[in-house]
Amino acid sequence: MVMGDMVLETELLVIGSGPGGYAAAFRAADLGLEVTMVDSALRPGGACLFHGCIPSKTFLFLTELIYDARRAAEMGVSFGDPRIDLERVRGWRDEVINSMADGLALLCKRRGVELIAGRAQFEDERTVRLSNSSVRRITFRKVIIATGSRPIPLPGIPFSDNGRIMSSSEALALDDVPESILVIGGGYVGLEIGLIYAGLGARITVVELQDRLLSGVDRDLLAPLEKRLSESFESVRLSTRVGDIQETEDGIAVTLESSGEPVIAHPDRVLVAIGRTPNTAGLGLESIKIARGANGEILVDEQQRTSIPHIFAVGDVTGGVMLAHTATREAKVAAEVIAGQPSVYDVRAIPAVVYTDPQIAWCGLTEEHALKENIPVTIKKILWKYSGRAATMGATDGVTKMLADPESGRILGLGITGRHAEEMIAEGVLAIEMGALAEDLALCLHPHPTLSETEGEAAELFLGSSTHVVAK
Repeated sequence: MVMGDMVLETELLVIGSGPGGYAAAFRAADLGLEVTMVDSALRPGGACLFHGCIPSKTFLFLTELIYDARRAAEMGVSFGDPRIDLERVRGWRDEVINSMADGLALLCKRRGVELIAGRAQFEDERTVRLSNSSVRRITFRKVIIATGSRPIPLPGIPFSDNGRIMSSSEALALDDVPESILVIGGGYVGLEIGLIYAGLGARITVVELQDRLLSGVDRDLLAPLEKRLSESFESVRLSTRVGDIQETEDGIAVTLESSGEPVIAHPDRVLVAIGRTPNTAGLGLESIKIARGANGEILVDEQQRTSIPHIFAVGDVTGGVMLAHTATREAKVAAEVIAGQPSVYDVRAIPAVVYTDPQIAWCGLTEEHALKENIPVTIKKILWKYSGRAATMGATDGVTKMLADPESGRILGLGITGRHAEEMIAEGVLAIEMGALAEDLALCLHPHPTLSETEGEAAELFLGSSTHVVAK
């Protein structure tokens, strides 16, 4: 690399330092490539680390503690009302983020990845120009675009500078806890952040355009969460459209339209959580004429290669399933292909987790998808009221659900609602990726008493008998 004239040459350029970017850079470096990673942020980690996954899960853990402390009174242990020090809460979030960001920076150094702060824009198919950087240009042999995504505002209603109309990023800054928040969007982001603020004392109303929350999640998995939300939120309004939002001197006026006359709500804040869009603006993609989809996403093949053979893209910027772990796998595929290895993205079971309380996790085929596509499937469920471990935790409202091929018995899908579903779903991922039969899982010893026993017993039902459930 030559930096004397402020122009840098590199074998592989990675644009973006989130889970897709740093995973690609690290894998490529491990395979012997010379790697430069550019991001407008000073430290690696991306939106996931600084404004999304990590801060939200940090806060959710704390609000779960608050909820559990209140439930403990029913079990004979009382802690009293929690005293919330928001400054310390934010400090704990920052400690977590800083530790992880510093760790990623150290891994860059140890792997020899050149980390440069700046905003990259394509000049041509072999060169990017940097702004806000000490380096003027970078030329490269190969490049991986991993610029992620950003929250979508309501049409014609931008996020406000004063914080009254928030995206998830502003909400997770946790500057204060308002008395009331209207959450627009009943997906996982809206519900997770809603539960954070509800746990801290805010009154939460969720508005969802569709007739249900968490579109795509099987309804029987959703039912335990709906019960919890009815207790934690002031209201959940389904089949409701937001007609208009007006900021006033006193606050916000939101017009809600459903059956009957429109209703005007006056929350202190509005959280817009209606989805995310690929971060392609300002990249100069027009100058290289790369193929893109209807929503601006960069189109790629199974090796993460774009329409320009030496340019790759991974993660949210390619649309589809916008999850950090899919971005990481796609990143490794791209790096391996660039290094000359025969790698492809061929994941059969993508795990998804909603980090509410109770959590919902699933992988592989869902019942709703099976019905929609007329896929024959046999379904067995274990209710957690039969789980000894769930009973000890006071968490008997959970459910473990397994889907298998009716002829071969091969496991096609797994869904779990309840505490620690985030960890339990990995067993289903492994089973589906290995092509395991329900019998295989049933014959695996699951330790007692654990929640994982529900996975073993669900599998046993395919064999005609389960210890705690009389087969029908």
